[in-house]
Amino acid sequence: MNIGLALGGGAARGWAHIGIIEALEGMGIMPSVICGTSIGALVGASCAAGNLDRLKGSVLSLTRLGMMGYFNISTSLSTLVRRDKLQELFENAVVPSGVQIEDLPLRYAAVATELATGRELWLKKGDVLQAVWASIALPGLFPPVWHKRRWLVDGGLVNPVPVSVCRALGADMVIAVNLNGDIVGRHISPEQREPEHDPGVIGRVAAAVRRYSRTGQEDGENGMPERPGTLDTVFGAVDIMQERITRSRMAGDPPDVLLVPRVGSFSLMEFYKAEEAIRAGERCVESMRPVIEAALAR
Repeated sequence: MNIGLALGGGAARGWAHIGIIEALEGMGIMPSVICGTSIGALVGASCAAGNLDRLKGSVLSLTRLGMMGYFNISTSLSTLVRRDKLQELFENAVVPSGVQIEDLPLRYAAVATELATGRELWLKKGDVLQAVWASIALPGLFPPVWHKRRWLVDGGLVNPVPVSVCRALGADMVIAVNLNGDIVGRHISPEQREPEHDPGVIGRVAAAVRRYSRTGQEDGENGMPERPGTLDTVFGAVDIMQERITRSRMAGDPPDVLLVPRVGSFSLMEFYKAEEAIRAGERCVESMRPVIEAALAR
């Protein structure tokens, strides 16, 4: 039986995919098809290449302060994230530059969105890292990717959990991971938001990112709460969009097993919380073990 993993998008929450894949392997479940959207495309590519341990080691070494090295001090939307630094990380932890999807040991595809038409694209051939870059190109953080005469952006805009892609690539049973189960409102709920000023994040880069996030914010009058910052608003809107699209797509094409790790408390940019996210993925598989075993038996 060909087992497919459909790894959903969710930025920093996506490190939960690592814990889920490792826990499934501990049950003896080895996928032959891996399809991913956004962060799911990145983790999926690492797994399909046999480099998941390398990726895990890299993300566990990330710190809050170290993450600031991946941002430019410029607050321009097109340069907020340092692509050169991320490219180096991807080459070391996912696959070396130039590796082709066709050469991976497992069947793999990344989902992206064509910016001009809104079409969903399945990247099943060509350069692995270019497919990953296209799939993670979240508007507002990453610039679009030029691929075969088309501008591509994040696949989460059209297919946050690519169950349909797994089935098209020959999966008889699909295990899907939805990172968007309890996320709506997290970025603007005062009890969920971290303090605005964190003494552990220092330097001009941190200050620039904070200025970008809080531009135009001021205390309201007549009891109006503090206005959400720019990044809070963008991320909150992405959360709503992905949750609604995921619900609609799942209704039309449900997976055989749906895993929903409890990662709603993680911000999209908290990549330094890898250890917690990985544990959340492991706990999710353990709690769903009877459901997974029953699906395998069927």
